[in-house]
Amino acid sequence: MESPRINIKVIISLFCSYMLSSHYITALRPALAIKECEFPAIFNFGDSNSDTGGLAASIYPSPPPYGETYFHIPAGRISDGRLIIDFLAKSLGQPFLSAYLDSLGANFSHGANFATGSSTIRLPNRILPAPGGYSPFTLTIQYSQFLQLKNRSQLIRDRGGIFASLMPKEEYFSKALYTFDMGQNDLGEGFFANLTIQQVNASIPDIISSFSANIKKIYDLGGRSFWIHNTGPIGCLPYILANFPSQKDEAGCAKSHNEVAQQFNHNLKEATVQLRKDLRLAAITYVDVYSVKYSLYKEPKKYGFELPLVGCCGSGGKYNFNGRTLDCGRTVTVNGRQIFAGSCKRPYVKVNWDGIHYTEAAAKIVFDKISTGAFSDPPLPFKQACHRSLD
Repeated sequence: MESPRINIKVIISLFCSYMLSSHYITALRPALAIKECEFPAIFNFGDSNSDTGGLAASIYPSPPPYGETYFHIPAGRISDGRLIIDFLAKSLGQPFLSAYLDSLGANFSHGANFATGSSTIRLPNRILPAPGGYSPFTLTIQYSQFLQLKNRSQLIRDRGGIFASLMPKEEYFSKALYTFDMGQNDLGEGFFANLTIQQVNASIPDIISSFSANIKKIYDLGGRSFWIHNTGPIGCLPYILANFPSQKDEAGCAKSHNEVAQQFNHNLKEATVQLRKDLRLAAITYVDVYSVKYSLYKEPKKYGFELPLVGCCGSGGKYNFNGRTLDCGRTVTVNGRQIFAGSCKRPYVKVNWDGIHYTEAAAKIVFDKISTGAFSDPPLPFKQACHRSLD
């Protein structure tokens, strides 16, 4: 019986087709070809969107019903429960981040959170505790706190004793994930200072320049993996809608205020592109949180939400928000009557918690969507955010 002939050309053709298809699949889904990172620690910088207790420990502790959904007591978060940063830490198998400013029971062995509510990137004009003021803990101050922790933590570890194990190991600082969620208050300060939309837009380049400068300083200290959130649709928040009657978009949000947020995000994305060129050893991921958050307002039923523009905890009115400061958890006077601004019965169907901040239910959806890499540039899941862009 004659042996079958082997057609070398066919084999080569099939092999080449296989290699090309494999390359094509890998190009479409780079996550298939990249190992997950081992982030032993997270160092977070930001405002109330990621504050896990900084403002509460240093200036303003939040009253009940803050924290009611998950912690069942106020837990330093300006929400009814967990934040995006909490879900991020949990997905890495790490404990919730301790606030750097919290001296009671803090554990920094797997990182630290420098974010505080009402923080800005640049130095604000009005510092707390004046009503409507902003936190003194700007991004530059948060960097200084990080520098303190980096230096002093190793002295404490070398000294030994009961506090040594609560400090991060020296090698963690180069292997850590550095996360950022900041800028909303810089825009809000401009709006409430009665600046025009054009004037707020004109301030954005300087804000972004300050942001980039702090990223570079952290890089110079050894930071290599950066996960940067853009700012959310500020025009969809009740505290903007209640104070600035303006043209609405299809979701009912303040169109011009959202356009400012989009301009900020455009400049921020351009800055991350430049940072990749300047910081050649860094892995810098830009995360489009805006698009995910806006979808909660545009398609609330898709996610199980109701009345997305109305806060859960507040003192009434069209958006359940009155004035310029948070009423949630406090007794306030509205139209000559004293009322307690309490929580709604079903926070899990609300996007907004207190007029400014998101509910735990909304934060969970946002994290689930951004963690996949579908809203990232480069398009890698956050567990692969240690890998540099090939651009």
